[in-house]
Amino acid sequence: MSTTGRHWWEAERRRTTAVQQGLNAVSWVFLLMGVMGFIPALTPGFDGIRFAGPGDDAELFGVFAVSILTNLIHLVYGVFGLIMSWMAKFARRTLIGGGVFFTVLGLYGLIVDLVNAGDFLPSTWATGLLHLGLGVLMIVLGFVLHTRLPKESEARGEGDFGETNRGAAR
Repeated sequence: MSTTGRHWWEAERRRTTAVQQGLNAVSWVFLLMGVMGFIPALTPGFDGIRFAGPGDDAELFGVFAVSILTNLIHLVYGVFGLIMSWMAKFARRTLIGGGVFFTVLGLYGLIVDLVNAGDFLPSTWATGLLHLGLGVLMIVLGFVLHTRLPKESEARGEGDFGETNRGAAR
């Protein structure tokens, strides 16, 4: 173990911004949700899963209504988010855009009547609230997390808020 603080993971940390790390974390959550929706042990009623539409019996953990389409949406957003997290400007846009999408999806799930012909996704109150909460959280993260790479001295943990040792004896 090095006492100078120069490890391989510190170099990697310097190359990513907070918004990239935030999108990366959110993307892994969506990938996990998408995969878990296809595991019968975690999804009671999995034998009654349909591609889309109301009347689906499958519920992740017995609480969150899922269908093949909702699982695919989660998987696609997760993969897309991991790819977009490679660049800070795309990470911010993907977090905010995905947040708007999932907020609208959550509101739609809370508002639409379950027997309505326009209900193309199975929904419960828990599912609607989860999508709404995740969407709002993603929007907040997109605006709050910074896209600026830390200065070299900040990445090494030197100085206070980017102060450097330029005046120090060399």
